[in-house]
Amino acid sequence: MNKPGTLIRFGVLALVWGSSFLWIKIALTGLSPVQIAVVRTALGAAVIVALVYARGHRLPRSRKAWGHLTFAALFGNVIPFILFAVGEQSVDSGVAGVINSTTPLWTLAIGLLLGFEKQRGGARLAGLVLGFVGTLLIFAPWEHSGLASWGALACLAAAASYAVAYVYIGRTLSGQGLTSMQLSSTQLVIGTGLTALVVPVAGLQPVHLNLAAVIAVVVLGVFGTGVAFVINYRLIEDEGPTNATTVGYLLPVVSVLLGAAFLGEALSVRVVAGMVVVLFGIALTRRRPVTAVAPVDTRPVQPVTLK
Repeated sequence: MNKPGTLIRFGVLALVWGSSFLWIKIALTGLSPVQIAVVRTALGAAVIVALVYARGHRLPRSRKAWGHLTFAALFGNVIPFILFAVGEQSVDSGVAGVINSTTPLWTLAIGLLLGFEKQRGGARLAGLVLGFVGTLLIFAPWEHSGLASWGALACLAAAASYAVAYVYIGRTLSGQGLTSMQLSSTQLVIGTGLTALVVPVAGLQPVHLNLAAVIAVVVLGVFGTGVAFVINYRLIEDEGPTNATTVGYLLPVVSVLLGAAFLGEALSVRVVAGMVVVLFGIALTRRRPVTAVAPVDTRPVQPVTLK
């Protein structure tokens, strides 16, 4: 991760995604979780599809690619977008960002469990254990003031869902000859359709639009979903899925600072300590070179011949 372009993409993605928790919190003042999810996904899809066609490309025609991306959309868009919004109905945006920082741990755990991660050094395993100890410290189910609520658990499930998507994308889509924009645009198109199917079941609550909510969901869709997904796919291509999730180092810091600055949120010493332990655990998992979940084709991307 020494290339200047890669470092810049990590920084931008951390800022955009780290602020997403703030925008979700604001959007909840006028929209329900499912409504937020479908609007942000649709806006993100519109942005990236427009960019794809502006560059002279098209969405992939391969049924196999659409099948893989349907799975990726379910776990990378539909489930986490809804669950984070559900969680933030009762959890501060900063706390949601802290919980989201466990995504790299879930990614590594899934990779090890399924045998995709081959390097099982003591430092990596210690970091994994330490990271989940930090997660337990954040939730503190033994305390009356702990975060072991349905909202916090929804955020944790969302973080794990992102990890499933990272692993699956790395195993099935990296190095397949499709550009990051083609992959992300198709995933968001599918994600929009899947989320729309949830609206009649859980998204028909009355809408109470206000200017702040409208601005929040637009920014969340255009930047936090559209632009961010292009950057994210590029990072997966360049660094592999496990390394790509290390952007989670910065997300809780960004979300905590923004929540405190704009929403007056405060974090307990226990939650901050848990965040530090989680991030230290992630740092241990990165001490040695990581074997990506799947070999990544490092050759320059060639023009795509659509089938």
